[in-house]
Amino acid sequence: MRVLTVNTGSSSVKAAVYDSAPELRVLQAASARQIAELDGFVPALRGLLAGLPAPDAVGHRLVVGGEAWWAPRLIDDAAVAALQKLAPEAPDHLPQALAALAMTRELFPGAPQIACSDAAFHRTLPAAACAIAVPAWAGVEKYGFHGISCEHIVSVLKAENAARGRLIIAHLGNGCSLTAVRDGRSVETTMGFSPLGGVVMSTRSGDLDPGVIVQMLRRRPSGAAELNRVLNRESGLLALAGTSGDMQKLLSDPTPAAAAAVEVFVYQVRKAIGALAAVLGGCDLLVFTGGIGENAAPIRARVLTGMEWLIPSARVIAADEDRMIARHTLEAL
Repeated sequence: MRVLTVNTGSSSVKAAVYDSAPELRVLQAASARQIAELDGFVPALRGLLAGLPAPDAVGHRLVVGGEAWWAPRLIDDAAVAALQKLAPEAPDHLPQALAALAMTRELFPGAPQIACSDAAFHRTLPAAACAIAVPAWAGVEKYGFHGISCEHIVSVLKAENAARGRLIIAHLGNGCSLTAVRDGRSVETTMGFSPLGGVVMSTRSGDLDPGVIVQMLRRRPSGAAELNRVLNRESGLLALAGTSGDMQKLLSDPTPAAAAAVEVFVYQVRKAIGALAAVLGGCDLLVFTGGIGENAAPIRARVLTGMEWLIPSARVIAADEDRMIARHTLEAL
């Protein structure tokens, strides 16, 4: 059986075709990055899909939380309608995912479409970790994200009989989150209601004092859409450095502002590791993954410097969300 995986991000899209026999293996893959707007995303995805073989089933990564999405589920008209209602809560991810859904349903009408929630891995978070102390009318709760990436890391460790114990996964890329895992189950993660929370990221602010939001609205009154754009696309490392949010560029940039941005990033990652270790009661293994985690050795070194008292072991495991999406799709059929 051939499975097409579609992995939509806020500014990128990846597609891959897997063959399930005799074991899961990738046949072909393609990706497009730095797609700033939905109008650019749609033709980019169509171009990617045009070069891939027709699938028997399609699996989609969805940045969506909630009990209704904990298990991979078949996408029908009712599921699409539910996602359309949720789209305003995830304006930087769900519109692209819905566009991808519409396209793959049109191109491959006979292939079942399966939704894989990027938050489902965090359904084991304890109630205290999920609480958000605002009035109930806000309709918010903590979901956590990068769950499919975490699932892949845990699956690799399980294959090595090394998944038990206290694990911290540092998924560091354009989006960044850190997750505490005890015996293969998520118990805390730095992202919350949206992928905007947690440590500082390439162009996302990470966690903020709520008063900062109030002050920003005082200084530049705007609607929710404009504020969301600023926090997701004009903040983070880009705002700190003033030139770029790309970590590789910042590491080679000799300016004080770039150096300061990198220092803030390292500081916040180290602080998050300490907080997650407190939740776990220690840390047996720290895993780096994601574009920065896998490729920026200077960042890994700076994060680990002086942490020997807390972290006995650290390693790099390459991210492979697409493989997990393919597995979930096959399991759901």
